[in-house]
Amino acid sequence: MTTYVVKRIHDSPGPDDGFRVLIDRLWPRGISKERAALDEWAKDLAPSPDLRTWFDHRADRFEEFVARYRAELDANPEAARRVKEWADLPEVTLLYAAKDPALNQAVVLQEWLTEADTDRTDPA
Repeated sequence: MTTYVVKRIHDSPGPDDGFRVLIDRLWPRGISKERAALDEWAKDLAPSPDLRTWFDHRADRFEEFVARYRAELDANPEAARRVKEWADLPEVTLLYAAKDPALNQAVVLQEWLTEADTDRTDPA
């Protein structure tokens, strides 16, 4: 089973990062492609532009953001494809640009991917 780790893209890449994936729809300011050291830019896993704009990183909207974003992921065939594609990787680092380490799409996606990976490998 793959381990999904969340890391801010502004933090330096580390030797234990595994497969590094940017999960923002927009390229982060001040980060060069070299410094990002990406293996993939998965724009299609980011929240929709409308959801991102509505959320606006407001703490009072985070709970509703989680529900809406998870619904988007559930309906997104690319998200299901990624679960299968990344299944053989030991670690995937989900990179995000938001300033808040707890209230961002990466923590939601990490939980969703972990659950989806568990469901995929669960024989029941």
